[in-house]
Amino acid sequence: MLRDSIANDMRDAMKARDSARVATLRLLMAAITNVEKEKIHQLDDDEVLEVIAREAKRRRESIEAFDKGGRPDLVEKETAELRVLETYLPERLSDEELATLVDQAIAETGASQPKQMGEVMKALMPKLRGRADGAQVSALVRSRLGA
Repeated sequence: MLRDSIANDMRDAMKARDSARVATLRLLMAAITNVEKEKIHQLDDDEVLEVIAREAKRRRESIEAFDKGGRPDLVEKETAELRVLETYLPERLSDEELATLVDQAIAETGASQPKQMGEVMKALMPKLRGRADGAQVSALVRSRLGA
């Protein structure tokens, strides 16, 4: 299980005295544990991937905010944490691959108007789980449907 792999990696990082990696993995394990408490069951790998993707998205947003705020020290810290989190995520899709999948979803659903965007997103998002940012997908679908 992915959760066990993260725990083992945290143990290895502790032995290697890699404090930055340990801190990131501890935060990740805490986030996973919090979701498990909310859902009252142990998370499967897909749910753990959702938690990791959410944490990675938070880091990206923080990097952007710290960059605008002129805090290179915090940008560096968040970037290091993001790199650790990304080792557990599936590889992100390229723009071309994403465009191809969006076009396929539009063809499958027969959507031709912006008001049908929800149908396209519903068909598309399960295929993209963790491999593309929802806002990016939404913008691409909107542009393809002429909104």
